[in-house]
Amino acid sequence: MTTPEQIITRLAHNREVFTQLLTDIPAEQVRWSQEPGKWSLLLAACHLRDEERDDFRTRLRMVLESPGQPFPGINPTGWVVDREYGAQDFHTVVREFLDERTTSIRWLTGLSSPAWENVTIHPSLGPMSGRFILANWLAHDLLHIRQITRLHYDYLHQASGQPLSYAGYW
Repeated sequence: MTTPEQIITRLAHNREVFTQLLTDIPAEQVRWSQEPGKWSLLLAACHLRDEERDDFRTRLRMVLESPGQPFPGINPTGWVVDREYGAQDFHTVVREFLDERTTSIRWLTGLSSPAWENVTIHPSLGPMSGRFILANWLAHDLLHIRQITRLHYDYLHQASGQPLSYAGYW
């Protein structure tokens, strides 16, 4: 079984993974997507920043400190338009996300005997414990690391004009 401490360590390591994946990006790649209406690096970075602050850290804090209290509403899909993700500055967003992750790690590592088994009932997902939210926070990272890596791969394929089959198949 993965312990909360192991998950927190991985979340901290992932800060560096995201730093490497989201820095020194050519300007033309920041907003590039495979098709109109699909994710770009900019949209992914905005999403990561907002999820860090407004979803995972907020909701985990609530479960640990005031279990049973209803979560504040979130709308990750709607935020793309409502928060004008496409108009934001990529470098600023990446810095904000990395700062939010630093804040999260400081908070998580500073917890003293957290009650990981505390539960809040989500209206559609049912019981959500602190341990559940923490594991899903890491899973969310992994999904977006995969997504961002795929965006880099697809951009390389399109921008280089070269077949990438020699590297192996995705």
